[in-house]
Amino acid sequence: MRIGAQLYTVREYCKDLEGFGETLKKIADIGYEFVQVSGTCPYEADWLKKELDANGLRCVLTHTNPLAIKDDTEKVIQDHKTFGSKLIGIGAMPGGFQGADYDSFAEQFRPAAKKIAESGLYFMYHNHQFEFAKDEKGRTGIERLAEAFPAEEMGFTLDTFWVQFGGGDPAYWIKQLAGRVPAIHLKDMAVFENKQRMAVVGEGNINFSRVLYEAENAGTEYLLVEQDDCYGEDPFLCLKRSYKRLVSWGLK
Repeated sequence: MRIGAQLYTVREYCKDLEGFGETLKKIADIGYEFVQVSGTCPYEADWLKKELDANGLRCVLTHTNPLAIKDDTEKVIQDHKTFGSKLIGIGAMPGGFQGADYDSFAEQFRPAAKKIAESGLYFMYHNHQFEFAKDEKGRTGIERLAEAFPAEEMGFTLDTFWVQFGGGDPAYWIKQLAGRVPAIHLKDMAVFENKQRMAVVGEGNINFSRVLYEAENAGTEYLLVEQDDCYGEDPFLCLKRSYKRLVSWGLK
């Protein structure tokens, strides 16, 4: 398994192409060799490939506009092939926070997922907490999604913080979705002033020894460090502390 940085952590520094390029250099200087591109300004695929190559980085996953995935699938596929990412991700189900409609989502996105799989790439769904609410039959949303899409056509970017925030056990869900989790988000959960908050990996309470054990067994390739909110700290320093902690655990 390889360590990567989720650029959503440093999205405030990627609001234009100049800042985006400088950010990639800073990420590489920390020691990361892999990134997920998410939350940045618009970019052309050729530009991203050039900047990644210049900094010795590989993009292994994106969060891409859901409408583009659904309605302009062929271009999304070609763009990802241009800059070398096999994983095409969606950051959240459209409208999911207001009320997730799993049947509608599956109906709308199965054709794109199938087309992506046929191209040799892979569609990825990123969870938050609402996917762990249960319906009247006792099924979680994550289970409904796993049933609605064939395993070869959709994987899951399981986010350790959001799984735990939703009352789930991150290690358990990685095991349940083995073979469908080529990339996961490592995000710790701490308690500050009696409230849950995101934290640098290893500075919170998530049991990462179990997470990493199950991820290895589940076939996970990329461990992508993410911290949506750094609570006033420099996000680059937070990414650096997470990187150093993971290296100290024998990862790279």
